[in-house]
Amino acid sequence: MSDRMTAPWGEYTLARFPEDPRDQLRAWDASDAYLLRHLAESGTVLDGAVVVVGDRWGALTTALATASAGHGPTQITDSFLSREATRANLGRNGVAADAVRLLTTRDTPPDRIDVLLVRVPKSLALLEDQLHRLAPAVHEGTVVIGTGMVKEIHTSTLRLFERILGPTRTSLAQQKARLIFCTPDAAVLKARGAVPWPYSYQLPDDTGLLAGRSVVNHAGVFCADRLDIGTRFFLRHLPGDTGGGRVVDLGCGNGVVGTAVALADPDAEVVFVDESYQAVASAEDTYRANRPGGGTTEGTAGGKAEFVVGDGLEGFAAGSVDLVLNNPPFHSHQATTDATARRMFTGARRALRPGGELWVVGNRHLGYHVTLRRIFGNSELVASDAKFVVLRAVRQG
Repeated sequence: MSDRMTAPWGEYTLARFPEDPRDQLRAWDASDAYLLRHLAESGTVLDGAVVVVGDRWGALTTALATASAGHGPTQITDSFLSREATRANLGRNGVAADAVRLLTTRDTPPDRIDVLLVRVPKSLALLEDQLHRLAPAVHEGTVVIGTGMVKEIHTSTLRLFERILGPTRTSLAQQKARLIFCTPDAAVLKARGAVPWPYSYQLPDDTGLLAGRSVVNHAGVFCADRLDIGTRFFLRHLPGDTGGGRVVDLGCGNGVVGTAVALADPDAEVVFVDESYQAVASAEDTYRANRPGGGTTEGTAGGKAEFVVGDGLEGFAAGSVDLVLNNPPFHSHQATTDATARRMFTGARRALRPGGELWVVGNRHLGYHVTLRRIFGNSELVASDAKFVVLRAVRQG
């Protein structure tokens, strides 16, 4: 679904990525519009170094790229899909690709920031990590404004801004959106402490070959301080023999599933895939912590692992994969949707060789067995408990 957002500098046609005519979710919300209105009404000078963090689909970046000719913003995102949406939306609105600078959360941040705009993420840890990393570039004259829907901004959110950057207050709500105003303070910036991420811990005893081994989590990865119960259940019911084939840990998160496969079958080629740059960094660190001799297929000779930031299995050749392991998300930011799972399943069917298998773990109530039967023509229950199911689907023909 594409639609038009009105901002002080014009109207912008925007869409999420990948664009799906059936998708009824917009590529912007009231918090994006509120922030853009405030910047214009307050006369905020946008001719300096403007940095936009966490812009979900490029709405802020696209509008700001037209607000001050020759001074396009720098966008920092953890999402491959958000980055591609930004590229597409810039083109859709006639903005040259080189008018903005697109960085990921794994890139070196700018060395000076005059205006810092933060779309509050769902993950408080990711916000903490990014504020810490950007703080050295912030000065006492930096304009710092956060934005989000009322339900996304909590007391803990404001405390982070205060603890890392300086005194913080909020605006009145408009259309269920709110702004955060932070005044950088030199003493606070100096005393903020070290970046607490990445975070490592040992896995519990009921995780098979991974028991007692280390997992590494960069900020923003799902369940960063503990192993989520769905993945724990999946680890107890993984395929017993991968036959030394090509295995994809799809939506890999911190990479524990793919690492378990690599430990169980040293001959397997494991590909870790996620749309989060932080997740893929976590997966690579987890894998290396447990197989220090391992390399990437593009790096160390004889390596059996590859780490890919991308849109699921897009770009994988048809019939090039033997096994896909998947714990799909069922949220897109604040919206509950099965669209991501359906795309993952469809991509798996295309990428799998005939006879190749997709193994999925999910909450019982999500009804993935119905979706798998529709896409693969079959679905088998491998294991279940009161909350989760592990399902197996086979690519036929």
